[in-house]
Amino acid sequence: MEQATTQQAYSLFHQGTLALADVEANGMRVDVDRLDRTANKVTARITKLEGKLKNDEVYQTWRKRFGGKTQLGSRQQLGQVLYGEMGFKSDNKTKTGRVQVNESALEKVDHPFVKRYLEVEKLKKLKGTYLNGVKREVVDGLLHPSFNLHLVKTHRSSSDSPNFQNIPIRDKLIGKLIRSCFVAREGHQLVEVDYSALEFKIAACWWKDDAMVAYASDPTLDIHRDMAAECYCLPVDEVPKDVRFFAKNQFVFPELYGSYYVTCARNLWSVIESGGLKTKEGTPLDEHLLEQGIEQKDFEEHIEGVEEAFNDRFPTWSDRKEKWWNRYQRKGSFPLMTGFIISGVYSRNNLMNYPIQGPAFHCLLWSLIQMNRWLKQKRMRTKIVGQIHDSIVADVHEDELDDYLLLAKQVMTESIRKAWDWIITPLAIEAEVSPPGGTWFDKREVLL
Repeated sequence: MEQATTQQAYSLFHQGTLALADVEANGMRVDVDRLDRTANKVTARITKLEGKLKNDEVYQTWRKRFGGKTQLGSRQQLGQVLYGEMGFKSDNKTKTGRVQVNESALEKVDHPFVKRYLEVEKLKKLKGTYLNGVKREVVDGLLHPSFNLHLVKTHRSSSDSPNFQNIPIRDKLIGKLIRSCFVAREGHQLVEVDYSALEFKIAACWWKDDAMVAYASDPTLDIHRDMAAECYCLPVDEVPKDVRFFAKNQFVFPELYGSYYVTCARNLWSVIESGGLKTKEGTPLDEHLLEQGIEQKDFEEHIEGVEEAFNDRFPTWSDRKEKWWNRYQRKGSFPLMTGFIISGVYSRNNLMNYPIQGPAFHCLLWSLIQMNRWLKQKRMRTKIVGQIHDSIVADVHEDELDDYLLLAKQVMTESIRKAWDWIITPLAIEAEVSPPGGTWFDKREVLL
């Protein structure tokens, strides 16, 4: 098994730049009338909610405190009202000891005024950043975002004008309002294909931990689901999708990228409160954990045990990451499996993250290049219109749907492993398809 060369890395980005230029030129169709109607509705909703805020007794306290300098959009002023005047407590502090008033901190304040205030903030961001941001860039009903390969240190892609990779989906209301404005061309359907657990599989390829490779190769196992079960004391087959998502981003990735149990425990508990996480039966997770004998004060110790088991499960990774850090400190540079060389001053977390995040995206980029080339050669009516790190968005002609899904599966899971023999785990993809006449928000998973 040979690692890719620097010349091959250059070739990947050269071809990738050309392919992404096609993606940008193709553009994604936008229902501009719906976009305008949504913006008007959001504006009206903001005005109504701000009126209710200004009639609230909390705002009257705010006015007494700041008088003519009162600014409804000032979180610092709100923080002084909540934590100073009204006596709310907060464990969220800055390094200098000041109480934080970011979204995460405010979500923990159980008061109707604060909940309404956060809704207004979300709606303002929806309108300014997303609805107006998209409208500003639409040309003849099509959005042509830029995709860059030269701005991110991990050699991952980025996007701007607007940032296509940052259009919301986790917040169901905000996600629906903006994504419902994206539609397929006439006679087409929007299709999004994404890699499943790709970064964990690439981590297995990088660390060459036999246990990690075996785990990543077993289709019945899902590291994010399984760690969610351990973190929150749930049966594996009863892990809700949103709970899996937060375990993935607050435990699995942080652990792989150099974090430790104290930070993970704090973040895992925080999302219970801010995310309103519940079991499949509808029991709040904090109540469920209490039934298992775990209070908030015990949660850090519980996650410490989960971390120890995680390290024991993948012993080669646990051992190699220390040697890897020591090697970098001696050399000052390190290679990626795809041929890129990264040099400079980096933190321990950077060093654990970069060799995985970069090549994971490169798998998507390689696949996009091949799929775009095939679609052009076959003169297909289907067009690739976007990419989001581990997913490809395409405007697929209804008559070409089966061919496109077959192409995606072949290229993304089979052809790539023949081209890059350093990929030593099977790869898997998932696909979501919008119904004819549907929107990007309406897409539903299909079996491959």
